[in-house]
Amino acid sequence: MTPEEALSIYHAGPDVVVKVLCQLSSQVAELQKEVQKLKDQLAKNSRNSSKPPSSDGFKKPSPKSLRPRGKRKLGGQKGHPGSTLKMVDNPNHNVLYPVNKCQRCGRCLTDEIPIDVERRQVFDIPPIQMEVTEHQAEIKHCSHCGYLNKAAFPEQVKAPVQYGPRLKAIAVYLRQYQLLPYNRTRELFRDLFSIDLSEGTLTNMTDTCSKLLKHPIDQILKQIEQSSVVNFDETGSSVYGKRQWLHTASTPNLTYYEIHPKRGSYAMDQIGILPNFNGRAIHDFWKPYFKYDCNHGLCNAHHLRELTFLNEQHGQLWAKDMIDCLINIKKAVDKTKTSTDTLFKEQIHKFETRYQNILDKGYNENPLPKKKSNKKKRGRPKKTKARNLLERLDEHRKEVLAFMYDFKVPFDNNLAERDLRMAKVQQKISGTFRSQDGANAFCRIRSYISTTRKNAVNAIEAIVNAFSGTPYVPKPDTS
Repeated sequence: MTPEEALSIYHAGPDVVVKVLCQLSSQVAELQKEVQKLKDQLAKNSRNSSKPPSSDGFKKPSPKSLRPRGKRKLGGQKGHPGSTLKMVDNPNHNVLYPVNKCQRCGRCLTDEIPIDVERRQVFDIPPIQMEVTEHQAEIKHCSHCGYLNKAAFPEQVKAPVQYGPRLKAIAVYLRQYQLLPYNRTRELFRDLFSIDLSEGTLTNMTDTCSKLLKHPIDQILKQIEQSSVVNFDETGSSVYGKRQWLHTASTPNLTYYEIHPKRGSYAMDQIGILPNFNGRAIHDFWKPYFKYDCNHGLCNAHHLRELTFLNEQHGQLWAKDMIDCLINIKKAVDKTKTSTDTLFKEQIHKFETRYQNILDKGYNENPLPKKKSNKKKRGRPKKTKARNLLERLDEHRKEVLAFMYDFKVPFDNNLAERDLRMAKVQQKISGTFRSQDGANAFCRIRSYISTTRKNAVNAIEAIVNAFSGTPYVPKPDTS
């Protein structure tokens, strides 16, 4: 607005001035909201929101962990066995360095008997070479009836020339667990083992392994359905250039992955775990999960990040109190777990009262917006993020505090998030899955390997057993 325009409005009279001021005031309010929205977007990072650490870029947020500082010193603790190299009593090879002459006077000592030796041992890996085993089936002619008899080969020896189960297992392990792309896997086999594998051979090994794992994966799925507590999560994944969703269901001993074009309840219905699940599902506040008639538990790591954002960016005092409350409850639970399986009733009542008082304080800080007109607008009235979080913590308090009432329930959903993390690494290293079959094979093999590792079973040996016809099948949890 130019000075001339402002002067003309002034001379037009008080009514015009008031009208213009109201219009400007409304515009300023809208711009302030837009600026605050942009500031909030810029202020969000992996520490105060659900954004992944990879989105932080070069401006990493300063570390402000909510975890309290430990009392123990850094480094190995007293009594820790360590993993330092130690001498062995029976080395594979011995190399003796003789003393032939005296270093002082030069006298010959070749015939002298040594009084002692000083030992030093070098640990190394010898050159790795392919080992070929020839299987021979005898052929005999029966002199009585004239029938020609031939011995049967083992079931795993099907072709005149083929690769063995350990080589296949290492190839699958490198591709599906260490996430090496095809070319780098081929280079590694060439450099370490002097074996030239084609991309087609690697693909066939992966497909074969996936088919052989049908039974153990079915057992993993069945045991997860029967578990008392299961962590659920999902993340985006690219299949042949199109976005799909990788779903996971996790327990401390089991992992199941499945990839699906959809994210919500339609995908969950087809996966089939949640429709038949009667335990407690741990997840973030993704509403399709609440469609299922089971107990629920919410991830408090998400809540802590959201509360941190509200406290630091919007000065919400109740948010800091809620952070302290949740962390104090977790400390009490962790301390009590060592001796019993539940908090005292007095402790629970005290924490419940404190939780409610903080919610009341939050409602006072964030009242509902007043209606500006009598015109009915379609849809729900817009609320602030602080108000939405308050109502979630209030309406779903049983799910938020489930870890306080039942010690089997974890404080957060980190178990499922950890199980999904390497899938994101796979996307960064290898990019998109080239086919739906390849994505499904990845899920099946990754489910198997993750489950074996959770049960302290060597991953490569487990894959060798799968190729040999005796895959690892986890035992049902009877606790």
